[in-house]
Amino acid sequence: MIYKIFPAILFLLFSFSTSKPNISEPKIVKPVIYAKVLTTSIDAKIEMVYNSLHSNEFGLPKLESFSEALKGFYLLKEKGLVQKDILTLVDFSLSSSTKRLWVIDLTTNTILYNSLVAHGRNTGDDFASSFSNAAESYKSSLGFYSTGEIYNGKHGMSLKLDGLEKGINDNARNRGVVMHAAEYVSNSFVQSNHRLGRSQGCPAIPVELSKDIINTIKNKSCFFIYHPSRSFKLDSELVS
Repeated sequence: MIYKIFPAILFLLFSFSTSKPNISEPKIVKPVIYAKVLTTSIDAKIEMVYNSLHSNEFGLPKLESFSEALKGFYLLKEKGLVQKDILTLVDFSLSSSTKRLWVIDLTTNTILYNSLVAHGRNTGDDFASSFSNAAESYKSSLGFYSTGEIYNGKHGMSLKLDGLEKGINDNARNRGVVMHAAEYVSNSFVQSNHRLGRSQGCPAIPVELSKDIINTIKNKSCFFIYHPSRSFKLDSELVS
């Protein structure tokens, strides 16, 4: 009798060991898909912030430049390289005769200032087109900066800038690239010359706004100079 039952037991054991369990396998999210979802989420958040900006009757920056600026701000804030929720955006894709600098309070999503700003004399005429990190180049440098301390220089009250991107703008402090007031940054200069006056590489601003802007953005806020020739690259080397 046992010899008849034993083969049946073996068959049952074999069936259980080789059959697939009726349990659904957990789905594995591919890294590429996850990265796309993450990017989409960040872009959606940025667009939401952009659409909720309180303009204070100032003109809005372009979404493209604002998006680049805000992506960098989030990363730099996370790394502790900037501390304030203040973002200064300079858009060098625009004519120098337009107000192409914005100071934005990201706590309230409010534009605090919208101003003229100069580029370096060798960076271009009315439009900025050539940039450098080299001393004596008299050119502007693109990218992300952390604002530094206030000092009194030949242009009066001025603000140190520390470039945060290696090889792009990290020579700013040694070059003496700072924010300062300049008489040639004015509507009257534009009317006479059909362009704004130019600096030696500094983001110079109007005399009447300089103290207010400098006091607002000083001490570790995010300062970004945008141009479409260079896309968002803060995943590359940062100054530690």
